[in-house]
Amino acid sequence: MKSEKLWNRNYCKVMAANFSLFFAFYVLTPLLPLYLSEHFGATKDVIGLVLSGYTITALLLRPFSGYFVDSFPRKTVLMISFGLFAIFFAGYLAASTLLLFLIVRTLHGGPFGALTVANSTVAIDVLPSSRRTEGIGYYGLSNNLSMAIAPTVGVFVYKYTHSFELLFWIALIVAVCGWTVDATVKLPEKEIVRNRQKLSWDRFFLVRGWLIGLNMVAFGFSFGVLSNYLAIYGKEVMGITGGTGTYFMLCSIGLILSRLQGGKALRKGRLTHNAGEGMVISLIGYTLFIVMPTLMPAHQWAIMVGYYGSALLVGLGNGHMWPAFQNMTINVATNSQRGTANSTILISWDIGMGLGILVGGIVSELLGYGAAFWTVVLVNAAGVACFFLATKAFFLRRNLNETVR
Repeated sequence: MKSEKLWNRNYCKVMAANFSLFFAFYVLTPLLPLYLSEHFGATKDVIGLVLSGYTITALLLRPFSGYFVDSFPRKTVLMISFGLFAIFFAGYLAASTLLLFLIVRTLHGGPFGALTVANSTVAIDVLPSSRRTEGIGYYGLSNNLSMAIAPTVGVFVYKYTHSFELLFWIALIVAVCGWTVDATVKLPEKEIVRNRQKLSWDRFFLVRGWLIGLNMVAFGFSFGVLSNYLAIYGKEVMGITGGTGTYFMLCSIGLILSRLQGGKALRKGRLTHNAGEGMVISLIGYTLFIVMPTLMPAHQWAIMVGYYGSALLVGLGNGHMWPAFQNMTINVATNSQRGTANSTILISWDIGMGLGILVGGIVSELLGYGAAFWTVVLVNAAGVACFFLATKAFFLRRNLNETVR
């Protein structure tokens, strides 16, 4: 039998739009702590509070996003959320005080939460059913490419212009380009879920996948601390002033390599294998990041090995883990709950990211950035233990797709 085409036109468009939305997000992410510190004089704990607002708002809207995506025309939900996501970048340009920036940043999380659910669900809709598991894995490559390029572009622009205003304009323009691409996507007809007789949690959060989501919180926490405090930690503690862009590029190279290498395992349905392998590699990466500079602070080579080596390992690990967990969540859901399943895994990641940003800011203010990154290692290790002791068996009991394991 001839295999169905994976890289169809609509799938490529959705991936391009996804690249745009995450480029707009990541071009600012590693530099916002510096912006808040230099432009508004914000302290470490205030920086954590301001940045966590974005994730908290995204988190609050995620459950409703899954419901709207499953219950209303997806193209309409997609275009509205993408339009609002783009417009909010103009708000950063207008925010003249820390309070105004806090308000804009917090509200911006809402359309981001809805958009990521809508776009990833549309990607599933335009994939042939026989290539869906593999396609979901490759879909993440667009995130990874944006993570590789955007922080590097952001750091480069800031290094030579010292203009955050220009960065905000770049984010706005790229987001508008993504909206334009998504506007041309043609979706297949789908059944709209209406008139459910009983209001249940499954309309907003996939209860069948609760433990998978809880497990993902630990990994979101770890990456939340790393992605938001990397630049300022590298500058103040490690003495690395220009390495943030390189770090994210190496992380993304690892992500991309793992997606390509892990595609074969995904085609065979080996989800728990990919998830387990990815988690262990990520844990080694996070541990290397904090251990090498701590044990050998006088040796610059040790600091560099720990810093850049962790980037590659964290990328490799997350690249294996993310598509596996996303597929696991989708495979414990019915076809009419794809939006809810996608929102559930993203809700879990957001909870972890938000906690990571908030707790990381508080711990670094009280005990220093080293203590914040040791917290990352401990939380990540707890997540790995949870998967092997409980989550793997939980998924296998509830899996609705016999071809995956």
